[in-house]
Amino acid sequence: MTTNDVDTLAQQQVARDEARITGGGRRTSRSLGQVFAEFWRHPSPYIIGSTLAVSVVGRVLAGPGAWWELLIPVGLLAIMPFVEWMIHVFILHWRPRRVAGLTIDPLLSRKHRAHHADPRSIPLVFVPWQVELTLAPFLALIAWATTPTWSAMFTVMVSVLVLLSAYEWVHYLLHSDYRPKSAWFRSVWRNHRLHHYKSEHYWFTVTTAATADRLFGTYPDPATVPTSPTARNLHGLAD
Repeated sequence: MTTNDVDTLAQQQVARDEARITGGGRRTSRSLGQVFAEFWRHPSPYIIGSTLAVSVVGRVLAGPGAWWELLIPVGLLAIMPFVEWMIHVFILHWRPRRVAGLTIDPLLSRKHRAHHADPRSIPLVFVPWQVELTLAPFLALIAWATTPTWSAMFTVMVSVLVLLSAYEWVHYLLHSDYRPKSAWFRSVWRNHRLHHYKSEHYWFTVTTAATADRLFGTYPDPATVPTSPTARNLHGLAD
C-alpha cells in the first residue's frame, strides 16, 4: 500500500468518525473572507490586538535597541511548535487531580475538554478571555525579569503576542468551514482533525505540520491507530 493510499484511507476514516461524532457531515464550505469576518466577531482578536498595539508603542518609545534583539523573534518562532506541544499535552490535556483535599483543574484544561466535546463550537476554539486578560501583566513581568533592557522587554512582548495571534487565527481557521487549499494547510488541517476525531493521544501540534509530533513520537501512521472512544470525552470524565 502506497503512502497516498494510506493517506486517502485515513482521511476517509476521519470523515466517517466526524460524521458519527457530530451527527452529520461537514457544513458548507465558506470563503476565507467570510471566516475572517466571523473571526472578528469574537473577543480574542480585540484583547490580543489591543495588548499587541500597546506593546508596539512601548517598543517604539524604547528606542532602536541592540542588534541581538533580532534573535528574540527568530528564537521564539523556532521553539513555538515545541512549546505549543508541551502546553497542549501537559496543560490543555491535564487530568484533574486531588492534592491536599483540593481539586487541581485549571480553566484552560476545563475549556479544552469542552472544546473536544464540541469541536464545531467556534467560541470554544479561542483561548479563554479570562486567561487573555491576565496575559499582559504576566507577560510583562516575565519579559522584564528575563531581559536586560526596556527595548528587549518590549521585543519579547511583541514577538509573543504576534505568535499568539497566529495561533488563534490558525486554530480558528482549522475549526471553521474554510476548506484548505494549500498543501501546507491541508496537512495541518488533516492532523488536527485526526487529533479531534481519531485519537486525542496524538497529533498535538496546531500551527505546523507535525513538527514537534515527529520529534516526540506522537505522529503515528493513522491507519494503525484505533479510533479513541474518549476523543470527544477527554479522560472519560463525563461518564
